[in-house]
Amino acid sequence: MRRREFITLVGAAAATWPLLARAQQSAKAVIGFLNSASPDGYAPQANAFRQSLKQTGYVEGQNVVIEYRWAENQIARLPTLAAELVRRQVSVIAAGGSPASALAAKSATTTIPIVFMNASDPVAIGLVASFNRPGGNVTGATLLSAELMAKRLGILRDLLPSVKKIAMLVNPTRPGVDAQKVQVQEAAQALGFALHILEASSEQDFDAVFHSVVRQQDDALVVAPDALFLGHRVQISDLAARYRIVTMYELREFAEAGGLISYGASGVDLYRQGGILTGQILMGKKPGDLPVLQPTKFELTINMKTARALGLTISSGLLSIADELIE
Repeated sequence: MRRREFITLVGAAAATWPLLARAQQSAKAVIGFLNSASPDGYAPQANAFRQSLKQTGYVEGQNVVIEYRWAENQIARLPTLAAELVRRQVSVIAAGGSPASALAAKSATTTIPIVFMNASDPVAIGLVASFNRPGGNVTGATLLSAELMAKRLGILRDLLPSVKKIAMLVNPTRPGVDAQKVQVQEAAQALGFALHILEASSEQDFDAVFHSVVRQQDDALVVAPDALFLGHRVQISDLAARYRIVTMYELREFAEAGGLISYGASGVDLYRQGGILTGQILMGKKPGDLPVLQPTKFELTINMKTARALGLTISSGLLSIADELIE
């Protein structure tokens, strides 16, 4: 080969390499990760999502790109963030935190697959047609936390046999909040509890909530499932300790943060399930054919240090059924 021909060949190849690199990069699948909360409050969940996605063969930065959109607990931002992901032409939207994330994504697109990860009944709030056959472009995983309310109140009675009046904290902006209220009212009535419902839609409301619990002389507080509350679990647990209020939560993350007791499914597992569903969709499965995943295991966690600080004696029966005791 002549020198001039060799130089021409090398030059052509060198010009082609950047084009190939850009083509390979653009060929990567793109996931839109839409969450109503903040990255600080949901770091374990986001990590679980990435780990389970990896199990399906998709590794962030290698063969998949994840576009993160965090609403920082500003629900009104979700439609705009969802529209950004649609314009980005992502392959799938993984919507977590408040159910409002998935509803915003569903309003933004009828073609891009959506995987929700939240604690609401997806049929009741209009995300899917049914659990077994979701239909359309939406499927996901749910904790179905509200359905466990009667169990939580029963555990609360075992923990504090003298309880007569309880307060429940809800987020009035959460989709499905009316169903939450009805379920806790029915559960409280069945156990003979007087019920006082309190609302908080931002972290600025929390202190007033605990003042109200003290003023109303409620015996205990139940914190309803909500992304806002989970993201501010340390603040809420600290307030419960400061005001010496017996408080029941949904997720073990609250007990880890100093909360007294929690009962429910794992929020981290919820995001693992979401990652698996997202990977299956990237491999070609249709979301409408993938059944909505539900939890099969529920955990009772008690923070013994907090119990001692409140002067509570945990019964042997409750200790025997606890999945974890935090010292």
